[in-house]
Amino acid sequence: MAFDQDNDYLDSSFLPGHGGPKPPHSPPSPPAQAYGPYPQPRKRSSLRRIFWAFLFGLSFLANVSLFLLLIGLIAFVATGRTRFYEEAVVREGPRSDKIVLVHVNGVIGDDQADYVYRQLQTARKDRSVRGVIVGVSSPGGTISGSDRIYQEILRYRRETGQPAVALMQGVAASGGYYASVACDRIVAEPTAITGSIGVVMSYFVFQELLENKLGIQPVYLAEGDRKDWPSSFREPKQEELDYLEERLLNPAYERFIEIVQAGRSSTLSPDQVRKLADGSIFVAPQAMAERLIDEIGYLDDAIEIVLSETGIQDAQVVEYRRPFSLTDLLGIRSQSILRFDRNMLHELSTPQVLYLWSAY
Repeated sequence: MAFDQDNDYLDSSFLPGHGGPKPPHSPPSPPAQAYGPYPQPRKRSSLRRIFWAFLFGLSFLANVSLFLLLIGLIAFVATGRTRFYEEAVVREGPRSDKIVLVHVNGVIGDDQADYVYRQLQTARKDRSVRGVIVGVSSPGGTISGSDRIYQEILRYRRETGQPAVALMQGVAASGGYYASVACDRIVAEPTAITGSIGVVMSYFVFQELLENKLGIQPVYLAEGDRKDWPSSFREPKQEELDYLEERLLNPAYERFIEIVQAGRSSTLSPDQVRKLADGSIFVAPQAMAERLIDEIGYLDDAIEIVLSETGIQDAQVVEYRRPFSLTDLLGIRSQSILRFDRNMLHELSTPQVLYLWSAY
């Protein structure tokens, strides 16, 4: 670089009065930053992105599945009481000819009567049905329930013209026998117990428990001399027992005898029926000797009777089973939960007149 005499000389540190030597010219320093540099985001690995995408998809599918399940459960609840029953094959055979096995199981009440009604209604609508076998395994139950089943079997026979054969299994006594005599023929397994033609009534008396054990004095007001007959809060008088005998027990008893006479008119006289109507129970061979039943046998024997009555060679035997119900699963209809409310108090204190055989 050439030496500029005027400028370089004036700026020279060697001139008197200009101080020491000056540093060479440099660019100004940038201002100090108040914060450190913003960190750059780290890139997620592709494996992590795949994992979260999979997790999101799984969550989405789970929510969709729960939604569909909820819709299905609502449908079950909405239709569970109106659906009829699923058909299951008991004996193989041509589907053009069917025999329906209708079940009467357990203690007879309104629920059992409704169940029999729906079974017979379903069979009535199936044009391939040629007859029914009523499988009875019941010690009886309420008077109204037993009579409803009896009437439904008679109605089925009358409206369809098809035979109905009773098949007694286990215990088929009292109300179970009452329902059986509605059929054309009665078949009983060799070990079946039947009979018990009669009526029973029971109710509880809480007087001693309330007064002597709990110190409770019940007060019960009524207008009418017989309005509180019988009462669960005191011992019954003989007049009350005679009144119940006249108004409840005897009419139910005579009704039972009338039904048996109508159903067994071809084998038993009215006097023979009344003689057997002392509440006695019979094992199948004894019942056969007393002509309370027509034959000792099993399901195949009952099937042969239906085939013979209808004049067909073979048939498929089916039964109607209850479909799955959400209410059954959740136990909404379950009676196992003890609820001591007014209805239960009424049931315990009200006399129950029953066509029921029970060894107390």
